[in-house]
Amino acid sequence: MKSVASFALGCKVNQVESEAIAEAFAEKGYRVVSIDECAEVYVINTCTVTNFGDKKSRQLIRRCKRQNPNALVVVAGCYAQTAPEEIKAIEGVNIVLGTKGKNEIVEEVEKYRAEMGIVNHVGEIMTEKIFEPISIHKLMGRTRAYIKIQDGCNQFCSYCIIPYARGPVRSRPEAEVENEVKILAQNGFKEVVLTGIHVASYGKELHNTSLLQVVEKIHDIEGIERIRFSSIEPNIVNEKFMEVLSRGDKVCHHFHLSLQSGCDRTLKAMNRKYSTEKYLQAVETIRKYWNDAAITTDIIVGFPGETDEDFNESYKFAQKVGFSKIHVFPYSPKRGTLAEKMDCQIDPQVKAERSRILIELSDKMAQDFINKYINKEVKVLFEQSHNEGSFEGHTSNYINVTVKSEENIKNKILRVKLTNAHGERAFGEIC
Repeated sequence: MKSVASFALGCKVNQVESEAIAEAFAEKGYRVVSIDECAEVYVINTCTVTNFGDKKSRQLIRRCKRQNPNALVVVAGCYAQTAPEEIKAIEGVNIVLGTKGKNEIVEEVEKYRAEMGIVNHVGEIMTEKIFEPISIHKLMGRTRAYIKIQDGCNQFCSYCIIPYARGPVRSRPEAEVENEVKILAQNGFKEVVLTGIHVASYGKELHNTSLLQVVEKIHDIEGIERIRFSSIEPNIVNEKFMEVLSRGDKVCHHFHLSLQSGCDRTLKAMNRKYSTEKYLQAVETIRKYWNDAAITTDIIVGFPGETDEDFNESYKFAQKVGFSKIHVFPYSPKRGTLAEKMDCQIDPQVKAERSRILIELSDKMAQDFINKYINKEVKVLFEQSHNEGSFEGHTSNYINVTVKSEENIKNKILRVKLTNAHGERAFGEIC
């Protein structure tokens, strides 16, 4: 059997695509191995969110070629889409793809011959209008299945290159999503996560569907017990949105609600499409229906022109919202974006200090959120086991829980009484 390693850098969408690529190779008789092993074929799905992401992609390509100088190396993804010439210049690359054509990678690999040199399949993405089908059906050692339902982004935030890497919004047909969820349920998955580049935009270009309609379609599929979103934006959250979600009992009480800054001046400079007032309304609407909902978010610190006053305003807004976790990112200039050319770039030491302050707040809020559930019963989907009979999983509102069990409880949803917590992890006993 030929061996293949399929690996993603960056976001969940890339990871979903790389798992689907690995599954496609396996169906053709290839043995799927780790990216750290010697493989005959390496497929690297690159990230270009930051210049550092580009660097990591280049490093991984070179490392794979060192592991097996005779390997066939395929480079795909966002970095390949936006800078194909840079990828072609890396010694050892054989095939270059962008963000489309990933469902044809096996075919491209099998027809490749050494005399073909470097084959470049990167095409125009900004005119792409059709969602490219790519799916995962098998239980790859996990209990949570990520389903790519959308691609592309029309937001054009001033710091972000992704609309140019992924192209405009394209949505997967409802029937395809429903069919994949049914197959996943038959194959043992209990939880599905709807993911995409900008999930809140799902259906915008189709005019006959929406994210809510997809949730309604898959809600009653037998075997699926949890439905989760990877990330959504506040503009989609209103009374109707929450009223529909709250009708059933499968949608997880956890929202990763994108913020980026708690300062309106900074949000405007970022070209975000909401204000802090709108964001707070979304949070209050969620909590009106689900007072146990976990709200997590991303915040960028040190955006060009962010003053101490702006940062303090963002900090106080985060306190006001009361997140269960903040993913903190110091601003990193990205070639080709408006923000890269802005005046008043912030000193790295200032960004590092602001990151430290916000991470400290996040840690406190995470601990406060978990502490509310100590000595209470919760339902946990157990996802993986550790040594000495220890199992780990998550509640609907995404509390990480560890218990001891002599029985194999992986992929089971059980009631657990939480007894204590350490950091962002809770510990409990099965009821």
